[in-house]
Amino acid sequence: MCDTSRLERLGVADDIELLSLAPNDFRSVLKVVSSVQPHEIYNLAGQTSVGLSFDQPVECMESISVATLNLLEVIRYLGAGIRFFSAGSSECFGDIGETPAIEATPLHPRSPYAVAKAASFWQVSTYRQAYGMFACTGILANHESPLRPRRFVTQKVIEGVKLIKSGFQDRLQLGNLEVWRDWGWAPDYVIAMHLMLQAGTADDYLIASGATTSLRQFVKSAFDVAELEMEDHLESLDTLKRPSDLCYSAMDPARIKQELGWSSTRPIREIVEKMYHEELF
Repeated sequence: MCDTSRLERLGVADDIELLSLAPNDFRSVLKVVSSVQPHEIYNLAGQTSVGLSFDQPVECMESISVATLNLLEVIRYLGAGIRFFSAGSSECFGDIGETPAIEATPLHPRSPYAVAKAASFWQVSTYRQAYGMFACTGILANHESPLRPRRFVTQKVIEGVKLIKSGFQDRLQLGNLEVWRDWGWAPDYVIAMHLMLQAGTADDYLIASGATTSLRQFVKSAFDVAELEMEDHLESLDTLKRPSDLCYSAMDPARIKQELGWSSTRPIREIVEKMYHEELF
């Protein structure tokens, strides 16, 4: 989202790298923001894995909640009218059953990752109300692309199926296959983020596709794309299940469609195909 060559000419490229590495360090954030003087800041930094957050909860909280607080406080301190977007997570809603979540749904986080994201959400809301800042949270449902690291189950599925197709392995081993998620296309969600910062008034929006799919169905689509039989290669192991996992997660993005004109454009089958063929757009 920034022109790196231009920043190099301005002599602040090193600071940008520092910010990307240490947003939980207040002085680093202050140095970069005051040097670049941006009109908009999109905070997408921090630990991104629910599973990893159980192993590294302190790093999770620091990289998400503390980093968000530093950015908000720097913007308030500078008083430059910077518009701020913070990436939230639908994981914050917790296990709400099959009723689709909306922006007003209470938050009941069930993982260190969700707790950190919930804290960030309320930090943004507090700064917006207390200081009149243009600060908002996009409550993001799962958003996929070929750039996903393999520690995410969707990319693990894609890479595993490709290895099976190539003859390098025979089995795909996963944990709980009966989890349901709203999976969308990451480039679509970036458009939603941008629209939120162009709005006349800062507000929080749920960014989701509105379609809920089981992990088993996602895996089946991947095997179908590879023209393989899922039953011949799939194995579910209890040892791969998380300490606490949401069974069903459904989202209703009606408000962002009505107020900002945004909606998801890619159905789950197309998302799987693009990930399998490594198509970014």
